[in-house]
Formats: sequence, C-alpha cells, structure tokens
Amino acid sequence: MMRSKHLSIAPCLLLLACLGCGRHAGVKDNASVVLRPEDELRFEVLYNQNCAGCHGANGMNGAAMDLANPEYQSLADDASLIRWISKGMPQTQMPAFAISAGGILTDKQIAVLVQGMRQHWGQTAAAQRQRPSYAGSQTGDAPRGKELFQKSCASCHKASKQEIASPDYLALVSDQALRSIIVAGRPDIGQPDWRTVKPGAPLSDQDVSDIVRYLASQRTATPGQPYPEHREGAE
Repeated sequence: MMRSKHLSIAPCLLLLACLGCGRHAGVKDNASVVLRPEDELRFEVLYNQNCAGCHGANGMNGAAMDLANPEYQSLADDASLIRWISKGMPQTQMPAFAISAGGILTDKQIAVLVQGMRQHWGQTAAAQRQRPSYAGSQTGDAPRGKELFQKSCASCHKASKQEIASPDYLALVSDQALRSIIVAGRPDIGQPDWRTVKPGAPLSDQDVSDIVRYLASQRTATPGQPYPEHREGAE
C-alpha cells in the first residue's frame, strides 16, 4: 500500500521538474521586469506620462498646442521641438523636461518623443513654399495687425471664452506660441490655419508678424490686475 502511494507521487514530481527546466536562476519573466525611468524608450509611454496632460491624449483636444496637427509638425523643425521640450518655452506654462535643465527626461528620451510625433502625426506634407515661416523674420506693425485681426479673427475671438486678445491670456502665451497657432491652426477645436483664416487670401509672413505684434501689445505685466484702488483711511 505504501509503495503504491509513492509511485503515484512520482509523476507529479516529474511534471514539476519539467516546468522548471526553462527557468534559470536569476532570470525573471518579461511581465515582471520593471524598467528604470531613464530606460523607458517607448513613445506612447513617454508621451502619456509627460505630454498628454497638456497636449491631449492623442496629441489633440488639450489645453496646449495641437501636436497631432500635420501642419504644425511640418512647420516646426526638430531643433525647435527638442529645444522646447528640453528647456521649456519662455512666457508659457511649458516646463523644461531635460535632466540638464532640472527635468526628468534624458536626451535620448526627448529624441524618441520628437521622432514619435513625426511618425504618428507628420504623415501629411503641408504646402511649404508660401507658408509663413515658423520664427518671425520681419518686424510686426501693431496698427496693421489690429486691422487684420478685426477683419480675419475677431468674428470668432470676440468677448467669449475664445477671446485670444485678453491681456490675461496673452500674459500666459509667448509670441512664438501665438505665431505657431496662427500659422498651423488648431483643427482639434475648429480653428483654421494660415490658408483659410483671412477672407479671400492666405496670410502672408508679414500678416502673421503684424497680428502677433498687435496681440503682444495687448499684454499686461500684471495679469489679473488692477487691484482695487487704495482709498484714504482704508487699512
């Protein structure tokens, strides 16, 4: 009786031994491997962890620039994107992400982000010959920019949630960001680009510079002000 019991256990032990043959000491299952933060090089993971909160889950419908816009991807060159991601964009809420600038991303991870944006959202080539440049190359004329704004932009950007000329909004956005939005548009929220915003003709490089100059002239150094006037005798 005892012998029969031992024989019945033997096949179970053999099965367990076979299951363990493929596992070596010190080797973990792929599912249990956890990457160090600096070793993460998957675009989707890096984008969702660092960019989606402002630019939207799929590069659109976020509070910040529509990165999934092919027109924007064609407009901004790699060096500019790397600079903004690495060091942040002045006069905006865009922070610096490079470790060298106090952020958490390596140069390689930033390169993965730029390459990933190109691969996912840069498929459609935009017309580049007549398009205004990414960086302003001409000095803007604020009075002319005001006229262009009133003719081409004010019908949508009136006194509402989309009032782009609000001094408080303009205090939070840089000239470069304004220029990018005017040229590339924001298709995720229905804003036209440089080709269709101006009735009868696309915006020229000078037109964009003039509008940006006008909007910049509306900024205030103290957004949310003025404070209530001080009254005599008030504490």
